[in-house]
Amino acid sequence: MSGEPSGTAEPRMSHLLRSRRDAVLGRWVELVTEGTRGRITEGEVRSELTELYDLVEGALTEPDGTTAGQLRAALSDISRSRARQGFSPTETAIAVFALKRAVHEQLEGADGYADFIEFSAYIDDLGLATFETYANAREQVIADQAEQLLELSTPVVKLWDGILGVPLVGTLDSARTQVVMEAMLQMIADTGSRFAVIDITGVPAVDTEVAQHLLKTVMAARLMGAECIISGIRPQIAHTIAALGIEFGDIVTKASLADALAHALHGSGLRVLGRTDA
Repeated sequence: MSGEPSGTAEPRMSHLLRSRRDAVLGRWVELVTEGTRGRITEGEVRSELTELYDLVEGALTEPDGTTAGQLRAALSDISRSRARQGFSPTETAIAVFALKRAVHEQLEGADGYADFIEFSAYIDDLGLATFETYANAREQVIADQAEQLLELSTPVVKLWDGILGVPLVGTLDSARTQVVMEAMLQMIADTGSRFAVIDITGVPAVDTEVAQHLLKTVMAARLMGAECIISGIRPQIAHTIAALGIEFGDIVTKASLADALAHALHGSGLRVLGRTDA
């Protein structure tokens, strides 16, 4: 299906849209507003559909003109907007299909139905076009949200002057390692920190791949002149690391974040005093 009307349907249907504009547009707005269930206002629906209405009328009159491209672009904008607002692809397409019902209610006599069939096919094509745009837009929304969650799940915090903390929770994969590395290196550059404590208490398991990711992060920090300390080495993780034969080399590892912080403070020339030492 080419998606463009042909034959005598163009002038007849465009004439109907023009001559009965208020009735058809009003009914279209009414139908679509009912389907939104209050998620967008009637004024917003009317603004969107008025633009589409004019473009549909123009595209029917001159199917080979620039208006057809403008119509597709307007539909794409609405589809992306609906995706961000949480509408389903079906709801998005039905908003376009509702124009057929609004037009059908204005038809008089059987002689107009042949034209309406071609018009209906044209609107169907426009409605289906919203699915692809919606899907692409929704995928982008999900990707953006995933990236935001990734950044939130890999914070880099300042524990002390010259000491950074990188608490990791969950699985450490290549994408997350890259985010951690970039955030940590940027923080090292901004603060001039000499130590970075990478705490893996919240990492459920450490295998060869996770260990390689940790080593890459440590090496990147060393290139910036900072020493990394890995904390949160629980007994079961220590057993797994030993069983896999993973070597951390000269990288300092500690059982707890407190131990790692004490080591970093000592390396900074500071000493933690107890109450009895004060």
